[in-house]
Amino acid sequence: MSAPFKDHFSTVAPDYARYRPHYPAELFQFLAALAPRRLLAWDCATGNGQAAVLLATHFQRVVATDASVAQLANAQRDPKVDYRAASAEASGLEEDSVDLITVAQALHWFDIPRFFAEAGRVLRLNGVLAAWCYGQIQVKHPEAQRILDKFYSETVGPYWPPQRRLLEEGYRTIQFPWDEIRHPGFAITAQFTLGELVGYLGTWSATRFYTEATGLDPLPRLTSQLAKLWGENEEKQPVTWPLSLRLGRQG
Repeated sequence: MSAPFKDHFSTVAPDYARYRPHYPAELFQFLAALAPRRLLAWDCATGNGQAAVLLATHFQRVVATDASVAQLANAQRDPKVDYRAASAEASGLEEDSVDLITVAQALHWFDIPRFFAEAGRVLRLNGVLAAWCYGQIQVKHPEAQRILDKFYSETVGPYWPPQRRLLEEGYRTIQFPWDEIRHPGFAITAQFTLGELVGYLGTWSATRFYTEATGLDPLPRLTSQLAKLWGENEEKQPVTWPLSLRLGRQG
């Protein structure tokens, strides 16, 4: 029996929708071109729906599922996106019905063998599964990067769930059950004020677990450390997250 679903994000669902970075449109153009048809895409563990609405620009219909009802309540709306509460391992979708499955920053939370079995059940012949993740945020200022890396690995590091290891490995150690597809590199880019950066860091599960365990919020001290390096309140700085992408085709 698989472990029960642990909702790590419902308490910060509005902040998750506001501060989490947006994926590049080029990624979805590339994925849509790989699909055998563009009738139905399944965005699994959709979160705030940002991947789902981008899929909707390429597919006739998108089913976007998440086990967290709070996340779905804060998801972006689109007439072509059908949001449903469902687990990754039991989608409720019809067999051989899906052209493309996307999993954005969530595969490490799944019962992976059961999810792959479900993906194989619903994918049509030559359908594609795309799972990607991003790791630590990258900034241009070397001292700001050092502070952020220390916050990630030392301050909240002990509070990351064990599944984080798969993400840090870029999902490379996960055995895919299908032939893999070569792909170009992709990255997320954004411009963040210091407030937006701190808001993003507040959506980390480890930040919340640190606060719950210690009774202390680690973000004010971090904000103070970064304030002189980042600029004035509304000044934006470029930030980047390289994407790690795994692609498999149903044969």
